Amino acid sequence: MNESLKHELIEVARKSICGEDPSHDFYHARRAMSLAEKIGATEGADLDVVVPAALFHDVIIIPKNHPWADEAPDASANAAKKILSKLRDFPPEKIGQVCDCIRGCSFTKGEKPCSLEAAVLHDADLLEASGAVSIMRTFSSTGSMRRPFYSEEDPFCERREPAPKSYALDLFYARLLKVGERLSTETAKKLLEPRHRFLQLFLDELKTELEV
Repeated sequence: MNESLKHELIEVARKSICGEDPSHDFYHARRAMSLAEKIGATEGADLDVVVPAALFHDVIIIPKNHPWADEAPDASANAAKKILSKLRDFPPEKIGQVCDCIRGCSFTKGEKPCSLEAAVLHDADLLEASGAVSIMRTFSSTGSMRRPFYSEEDPFCERREPAPKSYALDLFYARLLKVGERLSTETAKKLLEPRHRFLQLFLDELKTELEV
């Protein structure tokens, strides 16, 4: 991708993305973009599609506990279309592809990516749900929804099904530790390995500290 256009996209994203939710802020978009570039370059994806898709995939944020939360990808795609249409140097023929990638980028919907570029974005966003960053994002998000860290009776879901809408730690067992099951590209699967190990180390240390 042209570096000057990439810089322009980054600055537009910085101004467009709301900073109220640290787990879905500009820095999340910037990290997702870096991951998507790395994955896309290795897998042979079109970075002119991948980069803006990653930057604007969460440009519209609807809280996870809101009844309209599932509408966020469509809302972000529509917003991205308006933003990209105003940029003189962005290829108009690629706007539709960018929007398709964003519409399919949803953890909760569980839809299969419709293209290589969509798979790259999906994998980049999924990698943000693993490793050290995912721990910060998880407790930031659940804290904003005033959910407790863990179940006092069974913190590590050893005798019950995970309840991610009730406890922060349950998200590890419902989503974070299962990221690998949903990745599409071999590049992303390799990037996941150290992140997944770190999650396990965190849980092992937490078990020790809680004396479970």
